[in-house]
Amino acid sequence: MLILQLGGEMAKLNNVKYYKTVVDSSELGESCAEVAFVGRSNVGKSSVLNAVCGEKKLAYISQVPGKTRSINVFAASHGRWIVDLPGYGFAVGPEEERIKWREMIETYLLGRENLKMVFMIVDANVGPTKLDRQMAMWLQANCVPYSVVANKIDKISSLLLKERLQFAANELQIAQEKLFPVSATKGKGIKELAAEVRAQINS
Repeated sequence: MLILQLGGEMAKLNNVKYYKTVVDSSELGESCAEVAFVGRSNVGKSSVLNAVCGEKKLAYISQVPGKTRSINVFAASHGRWIVDLPGYGFAVGPEEERIKWREMIETYLLGRENLKMVFMIVDANVGPTKLDRQMAMWLQANCVPYSVVANKIDKISSLLLKERLQFAANELQIAQEKLFPVSATKGKGIKELAAEVRAQINS
């Protein structure tokens, strides 16, 4: 059982509950601590979040890339949040809406005083895309703390995995210890990622 001690209150990552949905981060209110999940559309972001929390349907998994159009907040305990941000790239809808989604993400990331860590999901098999590199550069330029979660490692042979992970770390200019190789579908690496999520929302 994944347990987090929060000032006398026990919070369990496998007891995370839906809290609220907003389209404007100013409507969120204050938190004690929060982490955010962000990633390219169809990279398995919701699947990773669900796996970390031990829930299959906590975060909605869409069959259509780019359908998440809001900021979805889940609470591990009072004021301790896990935030699911809209996917970037391949978003459906007119250009005007895609610009609004990008602004929604950027406003959230720059405006949350208690944001402890952004977990950026990339496809370990495909490797970081141009959009992933742009996001990493934006996070660095704005001094937003982030780690990289390389999802779908089950699709890579053991012989190639180390090479692919090193390539991803180099492309995104991140230290190897800040990269978490996982498979949301097979559960590989999820325990380690969950431990980091717990540590951050307890900081």
